[in-house]
Amino acid sequence: MNMEGFAAPWWLALLAVVAGLVCGYVWMQRRKRRHVLRFTNLEMLERVAPRRPGWPRHAPAALLAVALIFLVVGLAGPTAEARVPRNRATVMLVVDVSLSMKATDVSPTRLAAAQDAAIRFVQGMTPGINLGLESFAGSATVLVAPTIERDPVISQIRMLKLAESTATGDALAAALSAIEAFNQQIPGGDGGPPPARIVLMSDGKQTEGRDEFAVARQAAAAHVPISTISFGTPYGSVDLQGQQISVPVDDPSLQQVARLSGGEFFSAQSNADVHQVYDTLREQIGYQMQAVDISKPLFALGTIGALLAAGSAVAFTQRLPA
Repeated sequence: MNMEGFAAPWWLALLAVVAGLVCGYVWMQRRKRRHVLRFTNLEMLERVAPRRPGWPRHAPAALLAVALIFLVVGLAGPTAEARVPRNRATVMLVVDVSLSMKATDVSPTRLAAAQDAAIRFVQGMTPGINLGLESFAGSATVLVAPTIERDPVISQIRMLKLAESTATGDALAAALSAIEAFNQQIPGGDGGPPPARIVLMSDGKQTEGRDEFAVARQAAAAHVPISTISFGTPYGSVDLQGQQISVPVDDPSLQQVARLSGGEFFSAQSNADVHQVYDTLREQIGYQMQAVDISKPLFALGTIGALLAAGSAVAFTQRLPA
């Protein structure tokens, strides 16, 4: 963790005072030496002022100076960028359950692998995130409204069932509406509604419903980016009434949705890929880089330094440092 700045940099002006004290100490030591050289009776000097230890007698003053530097820097409120959990955000997880999701190009099936990865995504999400779940095929259904409770979301993910058609635009519109309805329930504040995001997992091209690209533009206007996950391979197929139907993933459409909304596109062609994508999203959504105060270690070092200065002063000079 590297220091990025100071919350109250004006306290650093006290470093000039510390520098002045150090200069004063050095001047006093030289002044004492001149007075000693004026004492011509060296035998008498040895009796009244026995030889002091060399550099160790300066240790208390040096430790005290270092301690003061630590304490002054601590007062200035040093900050550093740190990865911290978000304490407020809304995420709608939107899962495609069209018939193409039963393709086995991703083991054991696209839907089963998606369910497994989504459950791990939910379980690892930071507590402050309000997470909702929606499934869609020919129509969209909000299964769980945004909530900090994870069990209802996991339970509904396990119960996802396949259906016909793919209405991606309708699904995105329903997710936006769910986020807007949730935000209206939050008490107003200066910070406005919490940041929101839609995570869309799909494998096929839209077949009906609203224009997905138009809805993506609406999401951008509402400051709700859409992270899209293209799940499957170009070689997937499903058995429909005894016929093998090719169901390749539609990367260009999902890339366009992500681009228009200000989100990101991810490609997942295997079970391991989809787990990696969800891990990446969990880090992006659940955590943020934030300036945090790092003065506590400096205060601790300053206090320890001051105690060591006092202890060494007693040990070497039988008095506390002046």
